[in-house]
Amino acid sequence: MPIVPSINASRLSQKEFGGLAYEVMDHVFAIHNDFGRFFDEKIYKKELAARMKGVQLEVFVDVVHGTFSKRYFADVIVRDGGLFEFKAADAIHPKHRGQTIHYLLLFDLAHGKIINVRTDEVKHEFVNCHGRLADLRNPNIIDKAWDRTTPGAESFRDTLAALIHDLGTGLDLALYEEALEHFFNAIQPLVSCVPVFGEGGHLADQRKRLVTPESAFKLTALSDPPDNLHAHARKLLRHTPLKAIHWANLTHDQITLTTIHS
Repeated sequence: MPIVPSINASRLSQKEFGGLAYEVMDHVFAIHNDFGRFFDEKIYKKELAARMKGVQLEVFVDVVHGTFSKRYFADVIVRDGGLFEFKAADAIHPKHRGQTIHYLLLFDLAHGKIINVRTDEVKHEFVNCHGRLADLRNPNIIDKAWDRTTPGAESFRDTLAALIHDLGTGLDLALYEEALEHFFNAIQPLVSCVPVFGEGGHLADQRKRLVTPESAFKLTALSDPPDNLHAHARKLLRHTPLKAIHWANLTHDQITLTTIHS
């Protein structure tokens, strides 16, 4: 199995999760009132576990695809069905929502909540995820702008397609990036830093995710990719020895493959 959670999570309805969240937040408000806002998030999580039954901390799930594996830890799962992500940040940001959806998909849960304990008053936000990884494994592939003759193009396409078919779309992009790097380095060891050149010659080396020594890859998850992305990618190519970028934009139902040449 590509997704191996450490618990058998129960997929709660919105009403069931709402009732559980109300109970959890009652404790969180009391803890925040008692401790204030200047502790690390782990302090609030551990205090919640001390005050409330059925709270599990750092619940792990393994993601496995071929020789690649990665373990993730969800902050808090209550009574095997309520996922709560704790933050100690200036505000709740989009990346926090994306991370919570990532965990909801991995544990096959529909509802979660982000709790930020760093602000004067506790900020909290529901996150709903009605999709399931089992339904996200066969996205449509759009490849009108894909050049199969570019070095590494077929390897990139085949490896990404196999990864998505096994895991599904919608997970954190960093997971796909790490898995792809793992497999491309298995084919041939790749130096991840490439030289960048300017008017004065070699400026510095910068890390890039490579498919071959002459081609890099880029993953995005944009519903509406900006028109200037190609132009900026070509500028990058002009200042490095790279000859091409293999770009894949992932949405829940579609993968758009594009080759960007120097």
